[in-house]
Amino acid sequence: MKNLRLGLLSVLVVLSVSTSSVFAATTPPPCLDKGKVLQIDNRQVLDWKVSTKNQFKARARVSGIIEEVYPNKNGHQHFSISIGNSPDDLLEVIYNEDFGLLPRLSVGMQVEACGDYITSTAQSGPYPPSPVGAIIHWVHMSPKPNKHESGYVLIDGNLYGGRNRALK
Repeated sequence: MKNLRLGLLSVLVVLSVSTSSVFAATTPPPCLDKGKVLQIDNRQVLDWKVSTKNQFKARARVSGIIEEVYPNKNGHQHFSISIGNSPDDLLEVIYNEDFGLLPRLSVGMQVEACGDYITSTAQSGPYPPSPVGAIIHWVHMSPKPNKHESGYVLIDGNLYGGRNRALK
């Protein structure tokens, strides 16, 4: 009986470790900006997109539907979400796979993202402009929360970005 319990416990541990990049369902952690809890504000992000200069940066929390999935670039998933009523109301989400894998992404999936918004209309150092003119990144936990607040990405009710396998 003891061996059976240990066997079941081992299976549970393996299952919990293999799914640890998904750290909740439906209830995201607070999205913080210098300790202030952010609400979803697609309108603010759309305003920044048209009124700020290249490389403007702010914290944001948005919600939308995947419109396009771009090729993976060096372990980063890139996809755009529609966050408004106009065809141009798009935001590119960039997710670092070091913080866990995402599900297979497809058009129509529901997304909520918390992270750093950046207006991206022109080349900046090695980074090309976003195909939609703006990004949200750092949509994962922060390995140094006293230096940078954590973000997240919620896709179809599952929360991702909770574990950094790249830290040594």
